[in-house]
Amino acid sequence: MQKQLLSFAKILIFFGVGFLLLYLVYENQDAAYQAECALKGVSPENCSLISKVMEDVSHAHLLWVIVPMMIFMMTNVLRALRWKMMLEALGHSPRFYNLFGTIMINYLANLGVPRSGELIRAGLLSKYEDIPMEKVLGTIFTDRIFDVVMLAAVLLLSLFIGGQDYIQYLDTHMALGEKIKLFTSNPILSWGLVIIGFITFLFLWDRRARLKSSRLGEKIYSILSGFMDGVRSVKNVSSVGLFIFYTVAIWVLYYFMLYLAFFSFDPIADLGPREGLIVFVFGSLGILIPTPGGMGSYHFLVGEALGMYGISGTDAFTFANIVFFSIQIFVNIIFGSISMVYLALKNKEKI
Repeated sequence: MQKQLLSFAKILIFFGVGFLLLYLVYENQDAAYQAECALKGVSPENCSLISKVMEDVSHAHLLWVIVPMMIFMMTNVLRALRWKMMLEALGHSPRFYNLFGTIMINYLANLGVPRSGELIRAGLLSKYEDIPMEKVLGTIFTDRIFDVVMLAAVLLLSLFIGGQDYIQYLDTHMALGEKIKLFTSNPILSWGLVIIGFITFLFLWDRRARLKSSRLGEKIYSILSGFMDGVRSVKNVSSVGLFIFYTVAIWVLYYFMLYLAFFSFDPIADLGPREGLIVFVFGSLGILIPTPGGMGSYHFLVGEALGMYGISGTDAFTFANIVFFSIQIFVNIIFGSISMVYLALKNKEKI
């Protein structure tokens, strides 16, 4: 009972943070919209941001809402195929529907408790396919490492393509220049962290035999060994070229998922591919923040990015909601729920 209450409390906290961020973004945009109405001589009674957003969403071009949703599903197919390659390198042959289904359940779980989906995904696949849990976790960890690498590559690309306005924005709002200068001009801080890490490593290495022979050490070593097997699985995939293709293709499709959504909403339909890249970068960073599906943080950062290109806060807020609710809410809840039921039926002998 206590464990259930703790889990429920965590869900409430994460949703509370998400709703708070979303509320703050809404309040900020509502104040700007009220000021705009006042300049136009529109009375406050006839100036409702919620009404405007609902009206704008109702006039969104449905085709360009559906296409990004389909692209998102394609990315999950590629992610499942890439995951299958890693598990096959470990000598396992998981069924595709279990791989794809647990990925969709992963997204659904993250809407409740951010970052919980990876553990649930690993647990379900381990049970359904009889693969050691630690090895599955190792492959998921590797999966996320490649996502981080691709995000870093996209961030670097955005610095080259974004232009001077983009660099100026980062420097003004994030003190980018100061943060870089902190590490380049203060080597004591950088070397201090390196030395502390090195001393800790030597301390543990010197006592490795004693730690490994203890009961707890044996258990930890067994788990870490299986985990590292999963991490190292990428070295033995059947085709490195195909693995890289899946990795790059997933992120290229992520980009088009966002850029093509521009055409769903007339006020931003004229923005080009370069602007799409910058908005994509900001949106990706928003989703990384541990709120349900990036709730609130996604809206804020997408609004910040669109604001650089003269898009009003209210229009940016509407667009963020179109993307957020169509993919993060509609697709993930519908297909995540379907996957839970389908996999339970298909693997009923494992339950």
